[in-house]
Amino acid sequence: MINNTDAVRLLDRKRKNNIIVPTMNAGNTRFGLPSVTTNEKLDLPLSGAMGKASSLGLGIALAQPGRKVLILDGDGSLLMNLGTLVTIANKAPKNVYHFVFDNGAYCVTGGQPVPGAGKDDWAGMAKAAGFAATFSFDNIEDLTTGIDQVLSTTGPVFVHLKVAPEIENTPVQFRQRPRRSVQQAFKDVATSVGGR
Repeated sequence: MINNTDAVRLLDRKRKNNIIVPTMNAGNTRFGLPSVTTNEKLDLPLSGAMGKASSLGLGIALAQPGRKVLILDGDGSLLMNLGTLVTIANKAPKNVYHFVFDNGAYCVTGGQPVPGAGKDDWAGMAKAAGFAATFSFDNIEDLTTGIDQVLSTTGPVFVHLKVAPEIENTPVQFRQRPRRSVQQAFKDVATSVGGR
């Protein structure tokens, strides 16, 4: 299995000047993208809207066709919005890279198992929905050697990552807070891509 922090660190290192939309564990302030980012102004961490990172990422990709958008989703989060696979495939943006961090649990709410964990075929679902390409990785070595091929493939691309669960048991009121709000992240990204 892949360590969550190792995965987001690798994706951040390969991002160039592209936008990353992380949610759930990929967006965790302690061990997700905010803990390793090298370009926070192009990060749009989405918290409090479980299941919607892919929809937001699709909108950004359509508005910014010259820039890649890396969506860092959770398995439980995607399960809440499976229709997004068909929507993304139907719109067929060449610049969408949808990564699903499959840890088999709702880790930010205490570790309840995701329905179908271990039985689901995420890459198969994306392929059946009409994604241009799908990839699956279950170790950091293969992900490290395969990431350049993934990011050079014309999208929409779906990438299944089998990651080790990191259960968040700290009560919400005591958890580390993000350095900036979602509203500030929206402003930062808009300014960084040439908006107001």
